[in-house]
Amino acid sequence: MAKYDKKAQEKVEENIKEMKEGKLKSGRSRKPVKSRKQAIAIGLSEARKEGAKVPEKKK
Repeated sequence: MAKYDKKAQEKVEENIKEMKEGKLKSGRSRKPVKSRKQAIAIGLSEARKEGAKVPEKKK
C-alpha cells in the first residue's frame, strides 16, 4: 500500500519546481529555500493541511 497520496506527490513535485525557480520561501523568515529536503518537507506539510494521506510528522 502506498504511503503517500497522489495529491501529496503532486504538491511535493510542485514545491521542488518552485524551489528550482527560486520562488519557494520558508516559514516565518520568508527566505528562499535552497535545500531539496526542505522543499519536500514543505510540500508534505501543505499536503497534510489539505487532508492528503501523509504519515505523521517525525519528531
